[in-house]
Amino acid sequence: MKTIDALLAEGVNGKRVFVRADLNVPLADGTITDDGRIRAVLPTVKALAEAGAKVVVASHLGRPKGAPDPAFSLRPAAERLGELLGAPVAFAQDTVGTAAHDTVGGLEPGQARRHREPPLQRGRDEQGRRRARRVRRAAGRPRRCVRG
Repeated sequence: MKTIDALLAEGVNGKRVFVRADLNVPLADGTITDDGRIRAVLPTVKALAEAGAKVVVASHLGRPKGAPDPAFSLRPAAERLGELLGAPVAFAQDTVGTAAHDTVGGLEPGQARRHREPPLQRGRDEQGRRRARRVRRAAGRPRRCVRG
């Protein structure tokens, strides 16, 4: 995994960059009560976007059991990230499938997309590896990855 400085020195203009970020922010009735984790990743996302990268940010919120739960949606985090960036952040409901591909495919240089990542589950290594491959394909097979 490369550092942000190494990526920027290499040049990221027009390239997709996948950023794994901890956006597990506290919510009360769908409202963020502390945006510190979003502010922490802001310099990374901003630097990449200003360098012309198509930024794909992956995160998860909470630990929903079984089916997706709207209470754990990262839409508020995506909206707050957009407010702090001063530009809208595209949001995809899922990490794989047509919606994910379409959202990434529609990114212009300097734009960001919030990519939902499900929480990790213990004892599911092979399933996790398969899902990671699917997430990578949905993100458009980025070659440059950084941890925010």
